[in-house]
Amino acid sequence: MTDRKTILITGASSGLGEGMARRWAAQGKNLALCARRLDRLEELRAELVAANPSITVAARELDVADGDAVERVFGELDAELGGIDRFVLNAGLGKGASIGTGKAHANRETAMVNVIGTLNQAEAATQLLLARGEGHLVFISSVSSLRGMPKAQNTYGATKAFVSALAQGMYAELDSAGSRIKVTDILPGYIRTDINRSVKTALMTEFDEGVDALVKTIDAEPVRALVPAKPWKAIGPLLTLLPEKVSRRFV
Repeated sequence: MTDRKTILITGASSGLGEGMARRWAAQGKNLALCARRLDRLEELRAELVAANPSITVAARELDVADGDAVERVFGELDAELGGIDRFVLNAGLGKGASIGTGKAHANRETAMVNVIGTLNQAEAATQLLLARGEGHLVFISSVSSLRGMPKAQNTYGATKAFVSALAQGMYAELDSAGSRIKVTDILPGYIRTDINRSVKTALMTEFDEGVDALVKTIDAEPVRALVPAKPWKAIGPLLTLLPEKVSRRFV
């Protein structure tokens, strides 16, 4: 396991991003936190530094759908913190509705953030890591990427399939070139956050348990992982193999 001392997290103002920031701050990691809600980031930064005086935490307002802003902010934070070891591309939206029901704006917004936003982050982060010659690039996808989802999760699942495909393609390219840049595709299951507030399932994992599993898994730097491993390591493959009428019962 490589010791990553400086970690950038997007979507860090709430949910899994905030949870990961708190865990890594407690481990003594320096942090670069990005999100659209700068006021919440500043509050979080103050809390983390007060609880962990030895670390440095930088915060920036960022809309990941703005490619120029992502490149500028990632570059500024990399310079300010003396080089970022790990980029966690976590920013995402879970808005959505059944296609054709008059709520296309929600589906478009989710697609813009999750697809274009992730691509923007990957471009900017990889440029910096290539210049550095090493590091860790983490894509936060979803178990929803494994199979087309119905209703409100349709667009969301499709965007996360893009995220996983992008991660897998980058891993293939960098690994075949012998690069020291590691790429990890993380597929969280249902973890109790605001993005899952409307989801009714017996497979929901409580927030603290889910974040602990997420951080532990990312620190191990696998190529791909379903988190938490129980039950998703077993259920994940079933989602891709079972007939659609059966697999939908798991989601």
